[in-house]
Amino acid sequence: MRIAAVDLVSNTCFPALAAQELGFYREEGADVEIELVSQIGATRALREGSADAMIAGSVHDLLREFPGWSGAKLLVALSQGTPWLLTVRADLSVERGDIGALRGLRLTAAEGPDLVFKTLLAAGGLDPERDVSIVHLPGSEARDVSFGVYAARGLESGQIDGFWSNAMGSATAVSLGVGKVHVDVRRGDDPAEVRYCTFAGLGTTDDFIGREPEQAAAAIRAIVKAQKALRADPSRAAKVGEGLFPKDAAELITGIVERDVPFYEPAISEEAVAKLNAFAQSVGHLPGPVAYEQVAAVQFRDLWEG
Repeated sequence: MRIAAVDLVSNTCFPALAAQELGFYREEGADVEIELVSQIGATRALREGSADAMIAGSVHDLLREFPGWSGAKLLVALSQGTPWLLTVRADLSVERGDIGALRGLRLTAAEGPDLVFKTLLAAGGLDPERDVSIVHLPGSEARDVSFGVYAARGLESGQIDGFWSNAMGSATAVSLGVGKVHVDVRRGDDPAEVRYCTFAGLGTTDDFIGREPEQAAAAIRAIVKAQKALRADPSRAAKVGEGLFPKDAAELITGIVERDVPFYEPAISEEAVAKLNAFAQSVGHLPGPVAYEQVAAVQFRDLWEG
């Protein structure tokens, strides 16, 4: 099973990576190979058949290649809720959660997550096109780059005033002494319920489910097992980080996972899908409501219970 991962140095999709590094795919009979691909490249790889599944930090991006959810399904949630944080320069005199205080700043976000970021800014009363400068960080879209960690370095070098990324990027900036968390939508800094815009999940095609239902089921079981293992003992994240991450990121991952384990739940609820689709409609990626069963692979729902 070839899985395209949108970010390997990430807490957001960590349960899928942990399932590999801790041996759970193998235990469950899934022959898995994970390859790092850009967010947009991963959806394309899934459509073109060079990947069998996609680890996505923003499942709404599947709609770029599978309009109306036609031909694709979500197998399991990796973590619940919009997973990104806004980190700003440590020396900025701003009150946490104050979106208006961002006016005039240079901010960056990866393609895909930027749609949620713009929704956040608008919900906080800012025009994303006029009131802030959303800039591109040269090199951030390279295949082997973790956007959040790269953006933390951009903050350190003064290229930007803030960035929207996973918690690994934020923790990197904080550990360097150059950044501080300004918005964390899953922990209360949340205008207009932006925490429900998307979530991290494992997506695949209807074709793959039809051809390889046992491999799909085995991958789900392995991820659910990894989520349970991390909830029971977050320190197991250290082994995963040591095997996959650069040294500085590996040193940070256990603390990040300790904070994130409450979100490592596999179930894809009807409410989560309804709010995901509402967000997709708001940004023009979905023309109208879509049935829950067209989005979630409900034939595997019992496996979410573990």
